[in-house]
Amino acid sequence: MPDYHERLWPTPWIYAVSLLLVPASILVLAPVSLPAGVATGIVLYLATVGALSFTAPVIEVHDDRLRAGRAEIPLEYTGTAVGATDAAARVERGTGLDARAFLVIRGWVQPVVRVPITDPADPAPYWLLSTRHPTELAAAINGSRRPEPTERGA
Repeated sequence: MPDYHERLWPTPWIYAVSLLLVPASILVLAPVSLPAGVATGIVLYLATVGALSFTAPVIEVHDDRLRAGRAEIPLEYTGTAVGATDAAARVERGTGLDARAFLVIRGWVQPVVRVPITDPADPAPYWLLSTRHPTELAAAINGSRRPEPTERGA
């Protein structure tokens, strides 16, 4: 069982806004064919919902590995993860962002976790991950990296 698992699903308002594809398609295609406009709008909406749902990345900490989207790294190559919300998250995603950082961020998920990368061969100085639970993700990353307890001599 993973120490942490989260799929970054779009928020409901993204799906609601996508519904505007239906009237837009009707408006564009009504002079040609009203049924074609309705059908096209429905197909576009369903394609958008499918694409948003199918491409929602997974953030997971499991078996001493961090997986974010398609990327994966052993936790031994990560530093201390730190969560950020509100203004701090805006700075992390904006003016404080390093262009070399590996990003798995979504505009509809505001909090982020910054995970420093200690592997000298890795060109990314850190990973920046969107998450709805920054404290729990940071704790899972930091807690999963703990050394195994040693047996005490008898």
